[in-house]
Amino acid sequence: MADTPIIPKHRRPPQQPRLVDRMGGTLLSLLIKGLASTVRFEFDDPHQTGQLNPAIFCIWHNRLSLCLEVLTRYLRRFHADRQLGVLVSASKDGALLSVVLKSYGVHPIRGSSSRRGSQAMKELITLQRKGYDLALTPDGPRGPKYKVQGGVISLSQLTGNPIVPVSLNFSSKWTLKSWDAFQIPKPFAKCRVCFGEPVQVARDTTPQDREVLVQQLEAQLLTLGKED
Repeated sequence: MADTPIIPKHRRPPQQPRLVDRMGGTLLSLLIKGLASTVRFEFDDPHQTGQLNPAIFCIWHNRLSLCLEVLTRYLRRFHADRQLGVLVSASKDGALLSVVLKSYGVHPIRGSSSRRGSQAMKELITLQRKGYDLALTPDGPRGPKYKVQGGVISLSQLTGNPIVPVSLNFSSKWTLKSWDAFQIPKPFAKCRVCFGEPVQVARDTTPQDREVLVQQLEAQLLTLGKED
C-alpha cells in the first residue's frame, strides 16, 4: 500500500465544522446575540465611513466579541442588502467561528499567514470585487497584540478600497488572560463604537510608504481604543 502523502500545513484545506462545532457555534451565536441585546451601542463616525462601500474594516483581535453585531447592524443602516466577509483561521477554532459568522449572514474566508494565506488573499480580493465589505484583525490570530501586520495594507493596495480602523470600547468588561487580553462586555454595559479616518493605499505605494501606512493605522487604532 502506498504511503499517504503528507500535505504541508500551509496547503492543507481548512478544517470543516463537525457536529460539535455546529452545535457549539449555534450556542455561541445565541449567547452573543443575547448579550448584545442588553448592551447600549453608541456610534461615533465623524468621517461617515459607513457610507464607503466596499471598505476594509480593521478591529483589534481582542475587540471581536461583538464586532459582528456592530458591523452588520451599522453597515446595513446604509444599505439593507450590504454583504460582509470576515477572515477567520483555517483551524478547528475557525471552523466553530465560521458557524457563528454564517448565523449573522456573514461570509467566512478561511486562512491566516501560516495556513492558506495566499488562497485566502485571493478569496478576499474576489469578494471585494463583488462589492463585499471585509473585516480583519490586523494583529491576529496570534499577535503580537496591538501590532498591525502588513496583510491588510497589501489587500487595500490590490483592491483599491480604503481601510477603516474601528474600535469597540466597553464601559464595563471582563478581560481574559489570553495573549490578546480578550474583552467581553458585561451585561448592560455601554459600547462606544469609534470609526477612524480611512486609510487609502495607492497601487504604486513603495515598501517605505507601506511601513508609514502601517504605523499610521496602528496609531489610529491605539488612539480609538485608548490603549497605552
